[in-house]
Amino acid sequence: MEIHLTVDASAAGERLDRYLAGAVEDLTRSAAARLLEEGRIRLNGKPLGKNYRLQGGEVLTVDLPAPEPAEALPQDIPLDIVYEDGDIIVINKPVGLVVHRAPGHPDGTLVNALLHHCAGSLSGVGGALRPGIVHRIDRDTSGLMVAAKNDFAHLSLSAQLQDHSLRRTYEAVVVGNLREDRGTVDAPIGRCPTDRKKMAVTEKNSRSAVTHYEVLRRYRGYTYIRCFLETGRTHQIRVHMAYLGHPLYGDTVYGAKKAAPDMTGQCLHAAALDLTHPRTGERMHFTCPLPEEFTRLLQKLDNLSQ
Repeated sequence: MEIHLTVDASAAGERLDRYLAGAVEDLTRSAAARLLEEGRIRLNGKPLGKNYRLQGGEVLTVDLPAPEPAEALPQDIPLDIVYEDGDIIVINKPVGLVVHRAPGHPDGTLVNALLHHCAGSLSGVGGALRPGIVHRIDRDTSGLMVAAKNDFAHLSLSAQLQDHSLRRTYEAVVVGNLREDRGTVDAPIGRCPTDRKKMAVTEKNSRSAVTHYEVLRRYRGYTYIRCFLETGRTHQIRVHMAYLGHPLYGDTVYGAKKAAPDMTGQCLHAAALDLTHPRTGERMHFTCPLPEEFTRLLQKLDNLSQ
């Protein structure tokens, strides 16, 4: 939606981002800055920067994006369902599927798919934008996730995450050869001080993070490993392996800057999930096979190592 603002003479000398925050209803200064960065504020057809000083009398064109829905909506997106009952649903998430709405991904997410499949029967503990979501995995990581179909199940699964009885097992290929056959990385993770889009091992504004790993197979220049998460920080395995000097194969955020030609994103798969059923108390174990890209990579590494 486009709107036009005529700048009053009294606003002369004011910074544009500050002016916009006061002139457009419900627009914060940070939101105004984003509009400016995206070139959505124009004068005579030319985008303006946030440092532009108003002269008074200008007629500004403001291109406001459509408002985002207050809640996620159902979408008919195929799901690979490993298990389902009235309380929980276990999904094998493919590479490329975002778990919930995020910048650049307003829909087409796992949440949208779950809302359609479960006919809206999902827990509300996580809020209207993340119904049913107890834990998440990265867009370019594949594998097992459990979602809650009611608040009772959600609270139980969340408690299991806290006491580590909800056990998540990952498999990955890392660059280089790990020195030990098994080990533990106990290093806190927080926002990277120099790049806010990344996570890093840091003592500043961080949280405890523990990853256990074991070597499954060694190749020339690569190692196939299994990881057990004790905590669940954002990008935890990717950050911890990079911290050891062995980033995940295909990880262009924490490893090589050039994408791997035979892999979409990082080579990381949530291969197994263990949990206690919220209602029955039964201990449950779920597995799913490696995706085709992962399997092809292992075959390639096998051939190169012969």
